[in-house]
This record gives sequence, C-alpha cells and structure tokens, in this order.
Amino acid sequence: MEYARPLVRAVLIRRYKRFLADVTLEDGREVTAHCANPGAMTGLAEAGTLVWLEPNDDPKRKLRYSWKLADIGGALVGIDTALPNQLVGEALRAGMVPELAAYSAVRAEVKYGENSRVDFLLRQEGLPDCYVEVKSANLCRKAGLVEFPDTVTKRGAKHMEALADMVALGHRAVVLYLVQRSDSAAFGVAADIDPAYAAAFKAALGGGVEALCYRAALSLEGAGLGEALPIVAR
Repeated sequence: MEYARPLVRAVLIRRYKRFLADVTLEDGREVTAHCANPGAMTGLAEAGTLVWLEPNDDPKRKLRYSWKLADIGGALVGIDTALPNQLVGEALRAGMVPELAAYSAVRAEVKYGENSRVDFLLRQEGLPDCYVEVKSANLCRKAGLVEFPDTVTKRGAKHMEALADMVALGHRAVVLYLVQRSDSAAFGVAADIDPAYAAAFKAALGGGVEALCYRAALSLEGAGLGEALPIVAR
C-alpha cells in the first residue's frame, strides 16, 4: 500500500479529544491533523515528537492532514488503527499469510456471533470457515516488545469470546496482531493494563483460537506486511 501523497514532516504540539492533533509544519505553520487512533497512544503523543502527515485536498474533509507515522528514537511507528485491516486484507487476498494461504475467498466485515462483525471471513471448499479478527499494536514499554492493548478494551475481550464460540461450532478462528513499529522483535498481551482482556485471550487460546502476529513494514512511502513475530507469555 502506497500513500496517496508524499508525507510531510511536522512536530507534534499536542494530541487531544483522541482524534485531533495540533502540529507545526516545517514552514512554521500550525495546523490540526486527524488522528485515527482512539487508544492511549502511550509514549507516542509527547509534545515535540517528530511526526509524518498525509496531506489531502478533499473538500469534503474538514482537516487537510492525517497523522500517519511517529518517529520514536529513529523507529517508525504507525498510529493509524485503520491501516492494519487494509494491510491484512491485501495480504490475505494475495496469499501472503502462510498460515491462512489455503483460503481463496476473503470477505470483510461479515456479521457473526451476537451483534458482531468479524474483520475477515475466509472460505475454501473442503476447509472449515475461518474467522479472523485483526488488532493493531504499537505500545512499547520494554525495548523490542510490543503489547496490546494500550488501554482497557471491553470490545476486544468480546471479540475473543466470539472467536472461541466459532471454534466451538466447528469453525476455525484466528486473532492476528499487526505490530506497527519498526523496532519490534516480539509481541505480548498487556495483562496489567487490561486483566479482563488477558483472561479472555488465554481462555480463547485454550478453546482452540489461534494467535498470529506480524510486523508491518513501514516506510515514508507506504506500508506492507512484514515478517512474523513471536508471541511471548507475560
């Protein structure tokens, strides 16, 4: 996936109301950018952080810039939580996720469970249907280790329970964490931040749900699916 327009460099002034960020452009102008991330963004939203924005000239959009990347100690960190679904969708359709490459039919946002939509439903004749939930991870509190979640997520725990229900019905279910940090080496669940999610994750895996983790290959030109990362217990 390539960005529609070249990213522009800026310095973060503040992030507020979850979806807004004031920044200073290189020419000295202060503008407000859209921040597509409802999470805590721990360590990513400090004043003075170098950030990269995607400009747009769409008259239907209120803000001219979208915050895409942060530079944290020379490492690129993706902050757009919509990006993982896009990248994973492209990778699934191209057969680039080895564990799921046997499936030829990929559908997004399919209703399942009780009032839920699964990110992707995979189908292939002769195989059980496979339900895939995608999670974006960029919290890093220990060098090389990226965690999810960065805040309490009741919705995330509900997703784990719904995936376990699909396995109980004879289907296959996968939670795929996409790590949006170029300095990542492993992934773990942040049980201290959300014990309920950690319990739901553990129960789901015990019930047959599979967990995968991949790193996003991030650059100033675009992003793609990178290498698999190990999932470590904490």
